[in-house]
Amino acid sequence: MRPLALFGLALSLGACANLNPANWFGDDEVNPPAELQDYEQRINLRRDWSVSVGDGQGDIYNELVPAIDGDSIYAVSANGNIVAVDIASGNTRWRTRLDVTVTGGLGAGNGLVLLGTQDAEVIALRQLDGEELWRGRVTSEVLSAPQTNGDIVVAQTVDDKLIALDADSGERRWIYETTQPPLTLRGTSKPLITPAGTVVAGFSNGTLVSVNAADGVYRWEQRVAVPEGRYDIERVIDVDGDLLIDGNRILAASYQGNLMAFDILSGRIVWGMSASSYHGMDRGFGNLYYASDSSHVVAVRDNSEDVVWENEELLNRAITAPKAINNYLAVADFEGYVHLLSQIDGSVVGRVRADNDGVRANLLSRNNRLFVYGNSGRLLSLTIQQN
Repeated sequence: MRPLALFGLALSLGACANLNPANWFGDDEVNPPAELQDYEQRINLRRDWSVSVGDGQGDIYNELVPAIDGDSIYAVSANGNIVAVDIASGNTRWRTRLDVTVTGGLGAGNGLVLLGTQDAEVIALRQLDGEELWRGRVTSEVLSAPQTNGDIVVAQTVDDKLIALDADSGERRWIYETTQPPLTLRGTSKPLITPAGTVVAGFSNGTLVSVNAADGVYRWEQRVAVPEGRYDIERVIDVDGDLLIDGNRILAASYQGNLMAFDILSGRIVWGMSASSYHGMDRGFGNLYYASDSSHVVAVRDNSEDVVWENEELLNRAITAPKAINNYLAVADFEGYVHLLSQIDGSVVGRVRADNDGVRANLLSRNNRLFVYGNSGRLLSLTIQQN
């Protein structure tokens, strides 16, 4: 179990407290981050362009991940700056400034750019020019990116409610509620609207829930983890990492719990293994890749419990979720380094420092490019080049 000291402050939220991992690496750290080791550089990461986006992740613990739709990438800062950037050239297509504190972002699609605020609002902008279209009230702070299928916009709130708003007006369509444990991690997974016409979301009580997208009617519920231990800190089992759709399966990871795969339609358990992660997963080369809660990067043979390889060189460096790109995996860390690992054996083959303030937001990839949004607000495009 990750020591309590790593979580920093516990912020009160009604009867619940959120563990905030903002100050993991203070002067009195229990498990200090590993020093970076020398490696054989086989790959270069060339910087194509960079764009400044407000104050980036801001002063509170945020993970504001950009969104790619079509030939544009969209990013938002905690102080309400939103930017649309041409992926190929890095040219800014538009900028918008909102007088809000953003804590959940960013979603893009079906003509909308979507974000969630600290003040319990979901805001929709027009994708074409950044003009604000509507604001919809939800029950509490939004910590992950709202999603849309063109009919509804669905957002998950910090009080463990899943709320659907009308995509045209922002009016509430339905709400799904779960029971929240007394102690949770600060964060929520991003809900997914599936090709089956359902919304699947992971909650802080360790469950994965599927409801109809149109009306919120319950379809199925499954446990990703079961709480164990005497103390509340031992019983934290949040499903905070992004969910992954793979064909007719949906995969989820929980803190102090498991990696699990479920059938999207029925919720039937397809596969599972014990693991602890509060990040998302990726796949490639017949493997599933995840970052453990201690920042090990692990490759597991799909549909088995066989560990293909495990890289421990980034121990306690608060890495992002692995992102597959070509034959490699990319992760970023709390010092702002982007590390490129071989999908074959997990060895480090390339490294570049993207942001001196660190990187918390998960990385994105498109074709041969990697997109990094640093804590300071610098959005970068990197291209993989062979040495």
